[in-house]
Order: sequence, then structure tokens, then C-alpha cells
Amino acid sequence: MTTTGEGGGDHDAGTRRDRLLATVLRPRTPPRAWGIATAVGVIAIEVLVVHLLERLAPDSAFGAVFLFGVLVVSAGWGFGIAIATSLASAAAYAYVHVSENSESLVPALLVFTTLALLTNVLVGQSRLRATESDQRRREADMLAAFARTMLREPISSRMFEAAGARLTEVLDLPPPYAVLGPADLPVAPGQQRIMLHDGETPAGTLLVPTDLTASDARRVRRIVPALEALLAAANDRHELNEHSETLARQQAALRRIATLVARRGEPDDVFPAVATELAEGLGVEHVSLVRYDGESCVVLAAWNGSPDDHRLTVGERLELGGHNASTIVRATGKPVSIDYADASGPIAERLDQRDFRSGLGVPIDIDGRTWGAIVIGIADAVPPSDLEARVTDFADLVATAVYNSETRTQLTRSRARVVAAADQARRMIERDLHDGAQQRIVSLGIELRAARSAVAAESEDLRNRLDRSVETLSQVHTDLQELSRGIHPAILSRGGLGPALKTLVRRSPVPVALTIAISARLPDTAEVAAYYVVAEALTNTAKYAGATAVAVSAVADSGVLELTVIDDGVGGADPARGSGLIGLHDRIDTVGGTLTISSPPGIGTTLAARIPVAAEI
Repeated sequence: MTTTGEGGGDHDAGTRRDRLLATVLRPRTPPRAWGIATAVGVIAIEVLVVHLLERLAPDSAFGAVFLFGVLVVSAGWGFGIAIATSLASAAAYAYVHVSENSESLVPALLVFTTLALLTNVLVGQSRLRATESDQRRREADMLAAFARTMLREPISSRMFEAAGARLTEVLDLPPPYAVLGPADLPVAPGQQRIMLHDGETPAGTLLVPTDLTASDARRVRRIVPALEALLAAANDRHELNEHSETLARQQAALRRIATLVARRGEPDDVFPAVATELAEGLGVEHVSLVRYDGESCVVLAAWNGSPDDHRLTVGERLELGGHNASTIVRATGKPVSIDYADASGPIAERLDQRDFRSGLGVPIDIDGRTWGAIVIGIADAVPPSDLEARVTDFADLVATAVYNSETRTQLTRSRARVVAAADQARRMIERDLHDGAQQRIVSLGIELRAARSAVAAESEDLRNRLDRSVETLSQVHTDLQELSRGIHPAILSRGGLGPALKTLVRRSPVPVALTIAISARLPDTAEVAAYYVVAEALTNTAKYAGATAVAVSAVADSGVLELTVIDDGVGGADPARGSGLIGLHDRIDTVGGTLTISSPPGIGTTLAARIPVAAEI
């Protein structure tokens, strides 16, 4: 607490000292009338003091007392008043000296006058040096304060007002004082403009009174270079901050779009997000994304700053041709900037009412082909210098989203074709086994039974051999039936998913509670996928789960088949450790569905599948 108090006292003392110095060492001297009055008053006091001192010491000389007034006036006023005060003090000294000793008047007066003039010169020079030193200190303090303010705060009218008031105080300028402002600051009556430059570029304006003294003008000229440097630094900082903020906003927008693309966002979601981010980030009046389709382009997304009837709509088809951004990008595959005053063609006519002044088109390239374009329309906004580069970044993200979507679609279709081909092959094998090998085995069994009947009773050994052959053929027939069911269940093709699931449940060694709510046949791909999900789940339950009960549910509603298999086994099923569950994931993916498996250890396993179905339920 004591330290703080002492620091506060030192600060107050320093402030009082600065105020005293500012009062004594002002660049502008006090009014002449004040100097005359001060000189007269001080000389009168000096005469009175000398008379009083002579009474106390009649034999002493008190001429030095009259130098006090010379010191006071020389320290506070200009050379003219100081000389007049010196002469007046010499006259007062002569008056007092004559009353004492008239014989030595001339020598004494000459010595006094010389000392007074010398004192006047020395004190005046000291005052000028001190004033100049204090003025420079105050200017340095002011510039330091300016630097802190200009480099911390944005350039604004409030900052200029505060700077002008401080300039007026430090330079001690008369009305209309000093005014600091932007380069286009208007000049009021009684003011003159001093342009502040940053190289060749106007950086600001300093307005000062028209009638300045030589010393005032010198102080103003001295501070101008420092003001120019500060304004240049402030402008540079302002531009750097704006650039940094713009770059940060752009990077944030790109990051949002990149995140959307990375999360496998569909192009239909990416297109409007890109249009919105570009329009808000660039401050332009129009952004559209188009896809080329032959000799026309289709609008995929459009951001329109105008609410009128001339806005582009999603899905709108525009014919190519003429001189416009979409047509030129389609023809060249390169970015293009155009002046809408020279635009032509159906697209230019469509946008004619929007009053665009300029535009930019950037291609969306996919696998070396110009798939589409991002088109910017500018009416009143001032486009940024890096407009093309910024739009190109978004075009690359759009291309990535479209390419990923097309690749996923192609992959899904390819997998679906592979699965469909495998299912068809299974059907053919099952049919060939049923209509071929199984039928021939049945026929052979019938023939063997007929041959056995024709064998004489005394050939018991032969009859027994034929019986064993018939039993072997019957077992082979049974094995082929089981094999054909595993390859592709015939009942699934004939009766649909419901009867096929009932057959699986009857064959399960673990008791199964089955719930089916399917009112019509589903697409073959959906039925086959659902069948194998349940078949694999029941097989795993019987082999590994140690379950005592299983619940199977198949419900088709609102175009989706909800399939669940729940057991009360040991749990701990890991899809990564078994090809069966991985195969189920692949099969469900091919039909556009989802498969989730929850298998906490000791609790059991829940397998849930959602399969979209095209048929009406």
C-alpha cells in the first residue's frame, strides 16, 4: 500500500511539474499587455524594496535588485518587451542612484545597462532552448501516444478527433486549431490543408489555421513527417487486419465445405452451401453453380441478392451460346472474367435485368472434363483482387464432392451387380440341381427299387445290396437338397421372404420367436439380403452364442424393411473377426441399407438392418 501511495505521489508531482513547464515554456508567448503590466509591476516593487533596504543599510548598493524584473520578463516574453524592461529598469536604477550619489551615475548606469542587456540575452536564449527542448519532448510524447492509439485501434473518426485535439494542445495553435482526418476531409473557412502522403498515395489531411506565425509553421512542418509515417503504419495495419480477417473467414468457409464433403455429404447439400458461403464471403450479388448437359447447362444452386422475378431457380435449364461466362468456360475449360456490357446469348438475356457490371466463371473439372462451372455476378460490389483464386478453391471442393458421389454410386452399383450375378448364379445352380441331378437320383432310385422287386427271393444277398444302394441314393438326394437350399432357397423364389424365414426358424436348433409384418412381395434384392442376414445370424447364434432363445422380427412399412435378430447369448461378437458379418455388411450396403450390430459381452447380440424397398407395402 505504501509503495502504491508513493508511486501515486510521484505521478502527481510529475504531472504538476509538467503543467508548470507547459505554462512557463509555452511555444506561444503570453499577450504583450500582460508583459507590460508585469514589467511595470515588478519595477515598482523593486523601487519600493530598494527604498526599504536603504533604510536598513544606507551605505549598501542594491542595484542588483533591478535585475530581477529583467529576469522575469526575459523568461516569459519576447525580446522586444525584455529590452524595454531592461531600459525601464535602468531608468529606475538611475533614479534611485541619483538620490544616493549623483557623481557616479554614468559609470553605474553603463554597468547596470550592460548587465541588464546581457542578462536579457542570456535568459532569452535559455528560454528559447528550454522551450524548444520541452516542445520536442511534448511532440515526442504526443507521437508515442499517437502510435499506441493508431496501432491498437481501427482508423475511425473518433481516433482522428482525439488526435486533432492532442495536436492542438501540444502545438499550441490558435483557432480554428488543428484537425486531423482522412484525405478527403473538407476545408473550413480559416483553415489550410496539408496533405499527408504514404509514398505517392494520400494517407490523410492535417488542417491548420491559415494565419500561422513563423514559429507555429515551423512546429507544424516538423511534425508532418512523423504524422505521415504513423498514418502509413496505421493504414498498413488496417489493411493487414482486413486481409487477415478476410483470409480467416475464407478459410473457415472452406473448412465448413471441406468438412461437409469429408462427411460424405451429398452434392445436393454441398451445392447450396457453396453458393451461400461464396456470396457471403465475397459480398457479391449473385453466385450460381451449373452443370453442363450437351448444349445447355442446368442450375444446381443459386444465391441471388435480388428478390425480384429475375432470379435463377434450381433445376432451370439455360441454353449455351454467345459471349457469357458459362459458355466461355464450357468452350475453353478455363476461368474467365467478362464485362456484362459486352455479354450476349440466351444466358446474358436471361440475366439482363440484374444489371451486372462484371462476372467471373470458374470451371468444375472432374477426371479431366469440364463438368460444370461456378459463376459470379457483380453489380455494385467491389470484387476482391484474389476473386478467381478464392472461387477456384470452392470449385475444387465441389469437384471432389461430385467425384466422390459418382464414385460411391458406381461402386454401389458395381457391388449390386456382383451380388445380383452371384444370386442369379445360385438360382441357376439350385435349379440345375433340382431339375437335373436330383431328378436323375430319384429316377435311379425308382429303377433300383424296380430291379430289387425283380430279383428272385433266393438271391437275398443281391436284394440287400440293392436296398443299401437305394438308401445311399436317398441320403445323396437329401444332401443335395440341403446343398441347394444353402446355395439359394427355392422357397424364397416361390413364396417370398415370409415363408423363407419360417423355414429358417423351423430348422434352427435354438428356439426362435418369429414376428413377420410383410403384406406383399418385396424386390428380389431386398428379400435375398434379408434372408441371408437372418440365416447368418441364426447360424452364428447356434455355433457361438450359447443362447437359449432368439427373437426375429421382419416389418415392412413406409418403404423400409426393418429387420432385427436378438439372442440372449454370451455376446462379444466382433464383425472384424469374421467374414460372415463382413459379408452381411457388404450385402446390405449394395441394396442401400444399413446394418448395425450391438454385442456387449455377457448380455447378448442384437443385429438390426434397415433395407429400403421399392415395392408398395
